[in-house]
Amino acid sequence: MTKPNNVLIFILTIGVFGIINTEMGVIGILPSIADHFHVSISKAGLLVSLFALAVAVSGPTMPLLFSGMNRKKVMLLVLGVFVLGNIVSIFTTNFTLALVARIVPAFFHPIYCSLAFTVAADSVSKEEAPKAVSKVFIGVSAGMVVGVPIVSFIANAVSIEMAMAFFAIVNAIVFLATVVFVPSMPVAEKLSYGAQLSVLKKSITWLSIMAVILLNSAIFGVYSYLTEYLKTVTNMSSNAISLMLLIYGGANIIGNIAAGKLLTKNANKSVVIFPFALGAVYIILFLFGKFTIPMAILTLIWGILAGIGGNINQYWIMSSAPESPDFANGLFLTAVNLGTTIGAAAGGLFISELGTQYVVFVGLLSLLLSSVMIFLRNYKFTPTQQLS
Repeated sequence: MTKPNNVLIFILTIGVFGIINTEMGVIGILPSIADHFHVSISKAGLLVSLFALAVAVSGPTMPLLFSGMNRKKVMLLVLGVFVLGNIVSIFTTNFTLALVARIVPAFFHPIYCSLAFTVAADSVSKEEAPKAVSKVFIGVSAGMVVGVPIVSFIANAVSIEMAMAFFAIVNAIVFLATVVFVPSMPVAEKLSYGAQLSVLKKSITWLSIMAVILLNSAIFGVYSYLTEYLKTVTNMSSNAISLMLLIYGGANIIGNIAAGKLLTKNANKSVVIFPFALGAVYIILFLFGKFTIPMAILTLIWGILAGIGGNINQYWIMSSAPESPDFANGLFLTAVNLGTTIGAAAGGLFISELGTQYVVFVGLLSLLLSSVMIFLRNYKFTPTQQLS
């Protein structure tokens, strides 16, 4: 990979970190936000759930609308919207205004993320594309798992306003780096909306979307309740739980790096094996989740697999519609957000009906169904057809 490509991929990685961190970072400071705006914790939770909903809704449409524009200009537009939204969040004392200042950028979120994956893949040879995309995925993982403790620490050590300012600073740095270091990227061949939407006529696209919704449901249906599991089933202290979440996050980043290599070597085999590997972890988790040491080892392995899973999801949808990369990445973002929502809701149901220990069955059920979708796609389409 040449030096300009490395710089570009690094900027994209930090850019994705800034945008995902704006989405997820508030999770760690929801109680502080509730106090700050004098609202209930469930109302403060709207800052997370409405953001995710906006991303799911705009996932397929917004990248499509902006697909013909110069990619550098589009990136600057999205980063600018995020910086402005972050600044409003710092200074407002009105909760409704704070909500609007988060929801508006949320609609632009899929544009930047889908572009980051497309541009990273385009900056290298076709064979090296999964590795380039896996580097950008480090930003996704870091935004989801490293951003939360950083923001929480700033809010506790300094103030809630400084925690909000962290979002603005990261996005502003990426904005300036994009202005200086990213070359102009006009779209060489503008695809019509019709040509891009035509990928929805293909059964391979729908099989891939279903598989990804189920795979993400398998990961987040269980991970969403990891804190609760460690507290009630493993009986860990709050400090030990924080350490476990950090281990999971670090392992996620290791998984991203490993995924780049696995998907470059033998993508199809990696996708087929994945549900069985994660399923084995969940079965062991169900049997030995009460014990601290096995749980710590399992959290590490689970985190690595979840990191690999994120890359597999992007590859699986992208390889079903390579002729329309921006739209395919938008579909990927919608599918994973739907999977997260369905998985978390199902996990909650299993916990309330059967108890926390049984949340792993949501994962196992989702993995079983995802394997069926993966098998159907492989049965109907040969690997060469899948990438043609």
